[in-house]
Amino acid sequence: MKTLIKNGRIITAVDDYKADILIEDERVSVIGSQLNMEADQVLDATDKLVIPGGIDPHTHMELPFGGTESSDDFRTGTIAAAHGGTTSIIDFAVQYKGQSLIEGIDNWHKKAEGKTAIDYGFHLITTELEDKQIEELYTVMDEGVTSFKMFMAYPGVFLVDDATIFRAMSAAGSRGGLICMHAENGIVINEIIKRAIEKGHTAPKYHALTRPTVAEAEGVHRAIAIAEMAESPVYIVHLSCADALNQVRQARDRGIAAFAETCPQYLFLSIDDYGEDFNGAKYVMTPPLREKSNQTELWKGLKMDDLQVISTDHCPFCMKEQKELGRDDFTKIPNGAPGVENRVPLIYNGGVVESRISLNRFVELTSTAAAKMFGLFPKKGTVAVGSDADIVIFDGEKEQTLSSKTHHMNCDYNAYEGRRIKGVVETVLSRGKVVIDKGEFKGKYGDGKFLKRGTCVSI
Repeated sequence: MKTLIKNGRIITAVDDYKADILIEDERVSVIGSQLNMEADQVLDATDKLVIPGGIDPHTHMELPFGGTESSDDFRTGTIAAAHGGTTSIIDFAVQYKGQSLIEGIDNWHKKAEGKTAIDYGFHLITTELEDKQIEELYTVMDEGVTSFKMFMAYPGVFLVDDATIFRAMSAAGSRGGLICMHAENGIVINEIIKRAIEKGHTAPKYHALTRPTVAEAEGVHRAIAIAEMAESPVYIVHLSCADALNQVRQARDRGIAAFAETCPQYLFLSIDDYGEDFNGAKYVMTPPLREKSNQTELWKGLKMDDLQVISTDHCPFCMKEQKELGRDDFTKIPNGAPGVENRVPLIYNGGVVESRISLNRFVELTSTAAAKMFGLFPKKGTVAVGSDADIVIFDGEKEQTLSSKTHHMNCDYNAYEGRRIKGVVETVLSRGKVVIDKGEFKGKYGDGKFLKRGTCVSI
């Protein structure tokens, strides 16, 4: 199968030029001016941007949490991702307490098998790691899972102690692996929550008011300190506030290999969205939404490379029957929100259209940096000869309104309901096959391949 993309403006993390692209056998084979090769299909990209498919390195499909399960499975979630210009996700498998690391990975392979519409990889949420399990960790890495998530929050479920974090950082780092840290002081947060409940503060807004920014900053500081002692890199997930960002900045200024991601919700939403009633449950996620003043600092961090990646932390729960579990107690509201479909257009509009970042930086933040960080580059994350033909034809002038009525995520609300933005995904190719064409899904779930990733952090 040969596909020719004609007349597009190709944007990568470093390039900006007009050319044609010939795709053969799932990869880019030729890039040049006015190509006239024979092809099975020709796609006209006149006046459009041609960018590498997005990579979302932080999703939670089919995740059991809070007495329910995230509402997108690997079928609906990856179809929604494709509609939004994302062609690869890295989801989080879970090793629950008492399980082996390999068992955690195997369970997520079973969830994803035969369902995914785009390519996918796994991180492993690691809740136990004794010395005797380190060889098993290396086996998991040899199988292409080279990054591991650990929590300083959720005592009794996911939280691990500092010794376990140090052990994991030392072991993974010695083989080119990476520890992704959920950095909040969950022990203290639980005490703050207990006091709030005792006072009868049960509305959704108290989810945010009981998780102060200093708790996140303390966790980030501690994670970086442990990484420095372990002589290993660290990657802070879903960083939400200026206090936490300052910890990353200071570490990077000292030459520490500290990296971080943020998410669209922290760039476009704020604590004001919780309101006073249960509708605020839509925005119960962890970390919570912050004061608007944090947004300026996060954008500055993205521009100046103190933040390297924009992910989504896509973990949707419907308001009906799921979020409603916590109608009388915010601690029982499942934490998470939908976002995988909206990320690329939102960042284009808020970043490029509003002159906060360049086109090249937009591509870097939504695709290239994640590919480099998590061992996928140059197979993924760029438009280049030899790379996988994961390509998005993007209309930077067309407008759309974000809404649950039109999105493809399996969730009964959209966190950005009614927001009018410029930038629309027109055509999406996954390894050379058109999966989205003018808003219609043309792919086939089950076509996505597992991504056996290499060593991390080539950024």
